[in-house]
Amino acid sequence: MKKIVIASMREGAGKTSIIAGIAAAAGKKIGYIKPLGDRLEYKRKKNVDHDAMVLLKLLGIDCEPDCISLGFAHSKLKYKYDEKGMREALVAMADTIGAGRDVLFIEGGRDLAWGSSVDLDSLSVARGLSARFVLVVSGDGDRVSDDICFIRRYIDTASVDFGGVIVNKVQDVDDFKNSYLPAIDALGVKVLGIIPYKAQLTFFTMSFLADRFLARIIAGEGGLNNVVKHIFVGAMSTDESMRNPLFNKDQKLLITSGDRSDMIIAALESDTVGVILTNNIVPPPAIISKASEKNIPLLLVPYDTYDVTRQMDNFDALLTHDSDEKMKFLEQIVRDYVNIGAVVG
Repeated sequence: MKKIVIASMREGAGKTSIIAGIAAAAGKKIGYIKPLGDRLEYKRKKNVDHDAMVLLKLLGIDCEPDCISLGFAHSKLKYKYDEKGMREALVAMADTIGAGRDVLFIEGGRDLAWGSSVDLDSLSVARGLSARFVLVVSGDGDRVSDDICFIRRYIDTASVDFGGVIVNKVQDVDDFKNSYLPAIDALGVKVLGIIPYKAQLTFFTMSFLADRFLARIIAGEGGLNNVVKHIFVGAMSTDESMRNPLFNKDQKLLITSGDRSDMIIAALESDTVGVILTNNIVPPPAIISKASEKNIPLLLVPYDTYDVTRQMDNFDALLTHDSDEKMKFLEQIVRDYVNIGAVVG
């Protein structure tokens, strides 16, 4: 069994999506663990990690999400394990989940330092499991170049099998290759792939928003796989809104208070994939019926309109277990832009 730690310098680099894409494209039997959870969700009376829960479903791994993470809170982990106990628990978990599989992916924490105080940072995990260490970096060319230079100059990668880096979310691949790749090669760092930025991977589904807001779905449950491409905040009058070009964009999400019946009706009669109803105000039955007929989800949340939009500004477009189209797309771009053989061996 080949063990591979997928780590990142910074949060939001795209580790989970890259693991999912490689797993789909590799043609091997894949296992997955995430020793230190960092995207906490409460499901079925258990604390689980969102990424772990999704990848278990996508990879067809039959175990509970809490079986592939040692925990979330640093304080609880320090109380439960000493250094030796932590190492033994990590090895046991890897051996159990990896049994009978060709490759075991181990997802690192939100950044390279995350988990250092409990010996679960990505480099410590790679050493403890004798795993290959692959780093995901993303951002503009200067940031990527800075991150790779920092790793080479100041981080001890000699104690692990440093497989190289995958550069993610690159706006112009050809420009990156011409302007930055020669300097990276000169550092002796192997570039395993350069993945272009794809807007399709930044879109939310209504199902994802329902989960993140813990929303009550009052209509249109059949449309939860609808993909949101544009967001319109219904804070102005309906007439003004309808004159706004954004209101007439395709696949839009409307965010408005549940008592804005005129606004909601106008949205339901245009290209709208869902509505977030703020302030816990339920619209009239006729609107609920119309949304049900059109399979347009109505998500009821207790927050005001400003708070909903503020929270969405900080959302990453995470994978969900029903992201079938996104998974197909991820598999294809990984095939096109990543040296899969060099990653999985």
